[in-house]
Amino acid sequence: MTENTPTCCQEYAANTGMSRRSLLKSGLAAAGVGVSTSLFGSTFLQASYGATRQAGNVLVLLSLRGASDGLSLVVPHTDPAYYAARPGIAIPKAALLAQDATFGLHPKLAPLLPMWDAGKIAAVHATGLPAPNRSHFAAMEELEDADPGSSARVGWINRLIGQDTYTHPLQAIGMGMSVPITALYGPQRTVSAYSVDSLALAGDDQWDTAHRRRTSMNTMWAAAGGVLGTGGRTALSAITDFGPVRSTSTTPANDASYPDGDLGRALQAAARIVRGNVGTDVIAVDHDGGWDMHTGLGTLDDGLMIRCADELASALAAFFTDLGTLGDKVTVVTISEFGRRVQENGDFGLDHGYGNVMFLLGAGVKGGHYGTMPALENSLDADVPVTTDYRSVLAEVVTKRLNASSAAVFPGFTPETIGAILV
Repeated sequence: MTENTPTCCQEYAANTGMSRRSLLKSGLAAAGVGVSTSLFGSTFLQASYGATRQAGNVLVLLSLRGASDGLSLVVPHTDPAYYAARPGIAIPKAALLAQDATFGLHPKLAPLLPMWDAGKIAAVHATGLPAPNRSHFAAMEELEDADPGSSARVGWINRLIGQDTYTHPLQAIGMGMSVPITALYGPQRTVSAYSVDSLALAGDDQWDTAHRRRTSMNTMWAAAGGVLGTGGRTALSAITDFGPVRSTSTTPANDASYPDGDLGRALQAAARIVRGNVGTDVIAVDHDGGWDMHTGLGTLDDGLMIRCADELASALAAFFTDLGTLGDKVTVVTISEFGRRVQENGDFGLDHGYGNVMFLLGAGVKGGHYGTMPALENSLDADVPVTTDYRSVLAEVVTKRLNASSAAVFPGFTPETIGAILV
């Protein structure tokens, strides 16, 4: 491997700057559909709101873009095929945290150990799509549409927030980008901004004591017709109702210390959204953090995995510390478009695979290991098989935490019981 060799695959490297971020941009704008996206470098923050309703339980969907390696994050240390398949990158059993008879956590997940020991983190093994799909963006779209065979371009989160008649413009709010992830795309109206504090009306500040700017904008857009008129009124309404979030402190509470990176900044903004108490239902954090490790996954001394695992654990630990008692209503779910192969490749990395691990953290979670992990195979084309459809994990969260109809969110799908969510 040379210095110019990308660590991720060509498909991912060539398309992370476009796909959902730009392909639909003109169509969405013409349709008057906004997006709930906040760009923090490689991390996007998306939130779904019911701004004038009393805040209830909150789902945070954390997408690890690029396909994380679940076998590195939660190691099946009793399976000899794992160590045989990864002579250069396997994690020694002695270094694993929270070991039980089958699994152990990556050492860099140490910041999450207090939550794990308290029974507030669950790992669901061998999860994924119903059939293998090794294209990053086709898999992302399939994962987030979650309605196989349908021609409707409506994501599962959009179906979730569309189950009632509430149509406030802050049901979905975006910061930094103009296009939602597929999970949020659909008919529900949304608003965009670059950051929490920039979702404001330019010129409506401390010097405009008579609020002339706001009055003039309301007058201009009040009777405007068509898509632009609707969009203008929607934006003004969203700016006003987002005020409680803008008013929250930019300093994390409870001495929380976020890592200096995209994921930390996005989760800190997510905590402000929860604290703003604007009726948030779902917050989606979309993190392109280097998980596509075709090369240089590394060892415990150096490499991509120790950096990614450390950032993930530190950011999540800081998020729940920051929330304090507000964390009693917040459940985090991690997801990735697919997993990695069992066997390492010639560049000490891992190629596209199939099954993965999903983490559940926080409110309502019954900690421990779930799902069925079959014995691994040490062969070039061996995958982690999928024994649990990812929709079953999400369905348990949306039904038990958000009181939603699984049938409406995941049409035609009958979920199996996971048991990782209590209430």
